[in-house]
Amino acid sequence: MKGLFFSMTLLLSALSVCGQNDYFVKTKGAKVVTRADGVKADRGVTAEEPQDFIAQNFRFYSLCDWKPGMKFMVMPEKYDLIVNTFCNASTGREVSNGKLRHHIMVYKGHTETDDGHANINFRCPDDGNDYYYQVPSGSFENYCGGKMGVPTLAYLGDVDVAREKLKGATLFTNGTVYYEDTELNGDGCEEVSVPKGTEVKVVAVGVGTRRFPVKLIVADSKGREFFQNVAISRTNSGMREDEFGGGNVHHTFKGAFELADEVGALAGEYAPYVNKTVYTKYRTTMQNASGDEVNIIRLSGFRIVQVRPKAGSKRVTMTLKSTKTGELYTKDVAIANESVIGDIDGQREDYYAFLFGEGDVWKRYNVSAAHRELIRQGRVAKGFTAAEVQLAKGKPRRKVKSGSGRMDWIYGNGQIVKFNKARRVIAVASF
Repeated sequence: MKGLFFSMTLLLSALSVCGQNDYFVKTKGAKVVTRADGVKADRGVTAEEPQDFIAQNFRFYSLCDWKPGMKFMVMPEKYDLIVNTFCNASTGREVSNGKLRHHIMVYKGHTETDDGHANINFRCPDDGNDYYYQVPSGSFENYCGGKMGVPTLAYLGDVDVAREKLKGATLFTNGTVYYEDTELNGDGCEEVSVPKGTEVKVVAVGVGTRRFPVKLIVADSKGREFFQNVAISRTNSGMREDEFGGGNVHHTFKGAFELADEVGALAGEYAPYVNKTVYTKYRTTMQNASGDEVNIIRLSGFRIVQVRPKAGSKRVTMTLKSTKTGELYTKDVAIANESVIGDIDGQREDYYAFLFGEGDVWKRYNVSAAHRELIRQGRVAKGFTAAEVQLAKGKPRRKVKSGSGRMDWIYGNGQIVKFNKARRVIAVASF
């Protein structure tokens, strides 16, 4: 069995792409092939179209609703090298999935055989033959409502619509993990990290896999190309809707990208935040360019380089550039503080005005370079100004003024910070 699997794997990798279609696209440097003639798939536009871009343009078809003329492509995975999917309609013999790899199949309908089996029928324009997939058991009506569909087939209707609607479109990345092709004539690729919220343009659309049939190649402002295979309508994906969460969410369109047009109308109201210099009032977390969650210490300085509204949410994704290192980070932030129930100190940790102060904190409070690290650590020392003490420790529980003009700040942890008349720290004590 191991020998058979190895042989079939070699066969799959060695077979060339059918020369009659251009559904195969690669990131920079890849080979381009010609498109096959075929029956154009029904896009499933209904009389009452929803306003959501995906729902409006990419209708889900269960197998029960397939219509003659819908196009698919044979995209076998490893398991499919052992278990064949199709039989030749003329001979009744099984045909290797490796042999049919990358062939287009046009749906013709279904039939019931004399011995009680249900066949799902296709015409292959690449070789001119008819094929059928025999339902494993039961009638077509009993089978078509399930998730399995027809193994190996990637729905090309989504690819065709994506080419028309998305090629040249401006998107923003919603994830951080994408891919670059490494092989000109194979499926090799490598994972790459992309900062969340990166503005990109769709430069090519092709076929991906059965589960994630739309391959979107995008380029950032520097011309770097990368791609994601995404499921859009989920037609014949072999997966239920709830299976597209968790580890698969970045292979959904909304998990991978966001249309610039969908957020553009809202972006204008956030324009005043762009290019503002801010600092963190509290320790928090952000995502770095690799998508990892990292701790950010208090009083870290940033410049806001982008504010991107999140569709269907009152939060925005901010891209921030460290004023110290130049590194980019992203943070989902609530601009409006609507509900504080259950949050720290009756505030939202991700509420913009709670989390950030505006301006350069060190210049704003005229903090000496020698005192900055102590302030970040929450410590004070002799010579600190009142502003520096408040940055380091916050507001005191109470202030006690002496007759000589001195001032003591008393904190809840039992610490007393003593100031002279010039409001410089002369001692730090405890009680």
